[in-house]
Amino acid sequence: MLEVAGLESYYGRARILSEVGLRVAPGEVVVLLGRNGAGKSTTLKSIMGLVRPRRGKVRFAGREIRGLAPHRVARLGLGYVPEERRVFTQLTVLENLEVGRRPPRDGVAPWTLARIYELFPNLRELRDRGGGMISGGEQQMLSIARTLMGNPPCILLDEPSEGLAPVILEQLAHAIAALKARGLSVLLSEQNLRFAAAVADRAYVIEKGRIRYQGEMRALLDDPVACKAYLSL
Repeated sequence: MLEVAGLESYYGRARILSEVGLRVAPGEVVVLLGRNGAGKSTTLKSIMGLVRPRRGKVRFAGREIRGLAPHRVARLGLGYVPEERRVFTQLTVLENLEVGRRPPRDGVAPWTLARIYELFPNLRELRDRGGGMISGGEQQMLSIARTLMGNPPCILLDEPSEGLAPVILEQLAHAIAALKARGLSVLLSEQNLRFAAAVADRAYVIEKGRIRYQGEMRALLDDPVACKAYLSL
C-alpha cells in the first residue's frame, strides 16, 4: 500500500532525514517510534508532500507520489491527520465532517455519517457544537473522522496520542483496531510505547533521522536493549 525508500529531507541546509525506508501493507498498522526531534513528523510530512524530499522514492498504491503537491496526494487517497489537528474552529462538528467528504473510491467502502458516528459515538452528540468548543481529545477524533470522510485506503496519523487522557486513548485504540478490521492501512508516528503496543503490528524506530530498528511490535517490546537505546525506556 505504501512504500518509502532512501528518503532524504532537509530544512534549509540541515538534513533531517537520511535514507529513511519503510513499508505499510494493506490492512496493516505500522508505528514510527522515536524521541522528540528524531524525524517522525518530518517523515510523515515528506510522504504527504508537505516537506519536499530531495532524494528517495515514495510509492502509494503502486504509484510514485514523491514531488506531488499535498492536495494531489490527498486526492489519490492518502489521508493525513496532523499533530496540530487543525479542525475548523468556527464550523460545527458536522460541518467539519462535510468539508472532508469526497466521492467513493473503488475498492473502499464509503464512509457515511452513520459509520463515522459508529466509530466515534461522541461526535454524534457533538455534531452541532463548534469545533473550537470541544475538548482536545474530541478534536483528535474529529480530525481523524474528517480525514476518513475522504474515503482513504491508507491514513497517516501524526502523534495521535499526544496530550490525551487515558479514557480517550482507549477509545482511540479501539478506533484504530476498527479501521484495521475494515482493511485500512495506518501509519502513525508515536512516542507513547504503551499506546503503540496496543495498536501496531510492526514498528520502526527512528533516531537522528535514520531508521535504527524495524520488526514486529512484540519483538521490540521484548528487546530492552533497543528500547533503552532508542526510546529512553
